[in-house]
Amino acid sequence: MSAWQNTPAGFLLYLRKDRCLLETVRERIVHLQRCRGISRRFIYRLLQQDPSLKEIYNYTPAEITRQFLLPHKNASLFYSDLHNLALRQRILDDLKKFKIITIVDESYSPVLNTIKDAPLVLYALGDTSLLSFSPALSVIGTRKPSPDAVQKMELIVKPLLKENCLIVSGMAKGIDSLAHKIALAEGGKTIAVLGSGFHHIYPKQNISLFHQIARKGLVLTEYPPDTPPVRYHFPERNRIISGLSYGTLVIEATERSGTLITVEQALDQGREVYAVPGSPAHPQTKGCHRMIQDGAKLVHEAADIKEDWQ
Repeated sequence: MSAWQNTPAGFLLYLRKDRCLLETVRERIVHLQRCRGISRRFIYRLLQQDPSLKEIYNYTPAEITRQFLLPHKNASLFYSDLHNLALRQRILDDLKKFKIITIVDESYSPVLNTIKDAPLVLYALGDTSLLSFSPALSVIGTRKPSPDAVQKMELIVKPLLKENCLIVSGMAKGIDSLAHKIALAEGGKTIAVLGSGFHHIYPKQNISLFHQIARKGLVLTEYPPDTPPVRYHFPERNRIISGLSYGTLVIEATERSGTLITVEQALDQGREVYAVPGSPAHPQTKGCHRMIQDGAKLVHEAADIKEDWQ
């Protein structure tokens, strides 16, 4: 369950009936998510103690340190950003420019709301109704696919798209990009989850793909628009990719692939994990073979996944 669901009973329902209070709490969540010196876990604690998020704005740095056991340096940074008018103005500007979905909004994905460490804020471009679409399958894999990868995806992913399955991936090089491109080419539905803000698309070679998905599908990120890509963002965003889906399909992965992080997230979230076998001569198949040995479902055709939908 997400942290919000542990807050005082009935407050969320009450909040959604009071539009004025809802907008205030939404702005505060977006604001807190951008403050330095604190983590998502800290914001979850604030929501549990004060769902209106009003009281924290009245605290001094010393009170923040004492009340939340936050180091003084962190408390000072946090206090500074809490009362930074320029930061508040940037947030108000972004609220006008982008679709911003918070954990208190009705449009927040119901399946994503059940995972550990659910994102508090999602910036969106495109069709946000896809957040509630089912079935959704995450399709992931190596950034350096083998020559067989396209054939594997056409054999397995295309039939799933014809069955109106939504494809979720991370718009990275390799398998991720192929998954989105196949979905778009087939007129299917797709969601891309980024590891950076909308002003810093990565990799740059996918800027055109980014715009196509924003027009025909949905692009999501939990990072504010001006946030550049950094290494730890990508494993962090993987929990969103797996969290949006009922299952995760691994097309190809090396033994030490970053793809395995998403698989671990999916298993931790109670999602299904599927893996496609391949030639043992290709290093890109070794990770999939290991997953199958460890209990992932072997997939050699779309029907192997579709039978789990029923």
